[in-house]
Amino acid sequence: MSTKQVIVMRKDLGMRKGKMISQGAHASLGCILNFISKTSVDGMERILTIPNQDVVDWLDGSFTKICLSVDSEDELIDIYKKAKESNLPCCLIEDNGLTEFHGIKTKTCCAIGPANSETIDSITGHLPLI
Repeated sequence: MSTKQVIVMRKDLGMRKGKMISQGAHASLGCILNFISKTSVDGMERILTIPNQDVVDWLDGSFTKICLSVDSEDELIDIYKKAKESNLPCCLIEDNGLTEFHGIKTKTCCAIGPANSETIDSITGHLPLI
């Protein structure tokens, strides 16, 4: 079985490349952190538990990521909702607007996975590469 993570980026915002990369990195890491459980041992040490072997294999492997695009906030939110409804790990990023969006909070991208490639493709397979 093939496992990957997909990052879906809004192209309509005209973000600089560096901004797009940082937003995608936030989404990717946020997606992982959303489903890794953290526990404390004797109040001092933290142990990370990853409840899914596919994710462990992905982290130990090639970290396959695919970057796709949408043309609107509505399209981004629709993709994110479909991922949530399918119980896929996902993370929607809302930028604080401090550098590019004139103080306006703006939904920029989302990450889906790592998860089975075919399952993710059923939601994002129609989207173009960025």
